[in-house]
Amino acid sequence: MPAWLLWLIASGLFAAGEVASLDLVLLMFAGGALGGMGVALLGGDLLLQVIAFIVVSAGLLVLVRPVAKRHLVDRTPEQIDGVATYVGREAVVSQRVDNSAGRIRLGHDEWTARTQLDDEAYEIGAEVRIVQIEGPIAYVSHL
Repeated sequence: MPAWLLWLIASGLFAAGEVASLDLVLLMFAGGALGGMGVALLGGDLLLQVIAFIVVSAGLLVLVRPVAKRHLVDRTPEQIDGVATYVGREAVVSQRVDNSAGRIRLGHDEWTARTQLDDEAYEIGAEVRIVQIEGPIAYVSHL
């Protein structure tokens, strides 16, 4: 079996292991294995292949991993995620909405909805704005 193929298999195994660990270390080793594969394809001997693996892996661990981890883990208060991304969006009433019951359609999703005020109600087809989400309930108001 050619050396470059062994490096390619090693790279795939490291990448598969990364899926289980999610720590971005094995992914850097996968990159190093691709470096070793590149040297093997260029005709380098085993020692050069191993050196390429070590150098590329170390470079990726030192230079790429901290940046990638920061982008994946660190969040700022300005970054909105989860259901908070729906606040402010427009939806269409699919079942009459008042302060005790109702449904809205947001794209292809249907949500349980309520109004914030007791005297508000929206009929089927009315366009509303989502102002708050608590659990599975979207609170809406007029546009």
